[in-house]
Amino acid sequence: MEEVEKTTAGTSLWSDAWKRLRRNKLAFVSLCFLAFMVVAVIAGPSIIFWTTGFTYESTPTDRALVRAFPPSLLHPMGTDDQGRDMLARVLQGGRVSLMVGIISTIVSLIVGVSYGAIAGYLGGKIDNIMMRIVDVIYAIPYILIVIVLLSVFGGASTPAWIKWLSTNIGGAQNQGLSQLFLLFFALGLVSWLTMARVVRGQILSLKNQDFVMAARATGVGTFGIIFRHLIPNALGPVVVYATLTIPSVMLTEAFLSFLGLGVQAPYASWGSLADIGIKNLAIYPWQLIFPGVTMALTLFALNFVGDGLRDALDPQTRKF
Repeated sequence: MEEVEKTTAGTSLWSDAWKRLRRNKLAFVSLCFLAFMVVAVIAGPSIIFWTTGFTYESTPTDRALVRAFPPSLLHPMGTDDQGRDMLARVLQGGRVSLMVGIISTIVSLIVGVSYGAIAGYLGGKIDNIMMRIVDVIYAIPYILIVIVLLSVFGGASTPAWIKWLSTNIGGAQNQGLSQLFLLFFALGLVSWLTMARVVRGQILSLKNQDFVMAARATGVGTFGIIFRHLIPNALGPVVVYATLTIPSVMLTEAFLSFLGLGVQAPYASWGSLADIGIKNLAIYPWQLIFPGVTMALTLFALNFVGDGLRDALDPQTRKF
């Protein structure tokens, strides 16, 4: 009885969801691991440089050290073929991989949720036209669209705004950073399609509920109903799919790295590091093990957090 009173005494959707998420031990541990990974990839390369002088692209001045060494106290994850510290490269690669996943997912949320919610609520001919557009784009292989965008807009044809971003952030001659921003743009441009379908299905099942009719009766406008009433009640599946979009985009980036269209030197991602590691697996297994295990643990954590958030945000299972 005390527990029921505690959860019903003026709790909001988000505070109640946070309490439920903390009670899910696996999801909460995964959330803590993801928080640790974010802090590690942001602060780790700088800490390594301050303590050892190593960076993700620095090679030894002694030519005898320009080769792969196994893990040691000085290099906990060993070194690559050019003597570069693998720990620094894995953390730097984590920055790129997580940025690719997060930025593309944000684009997917903004475009896909808005597009799918409007189509589902308006219905009729507008819904048919909007979803046929999605079907046409969906009929083209996802990875083919990304490859075409990277090929067409790469090099001298890179859009001016991408060149401006890379120039102001990384310097005028930073081609690798320009390619990186182009990768964000290409992946984000096509990652919203499934999100739009997921949200449309949720809105179709919710738009005839009593709370929507009550909102209409009180004079709430179309966009007010969509963004203030319908979308918050569809958050469960949206959040779950968003957490699955991040690893999906990360794996797509890894595949592009195998084709030579992903992250370009001097930058690295977990996918490009794994690509190099596979080539040297028989001789230098640590070059694949460390980036591969790090990426796998991150993907598992994202999936567990997604399941926990689904249960925490599901309005059908919340206690009032």
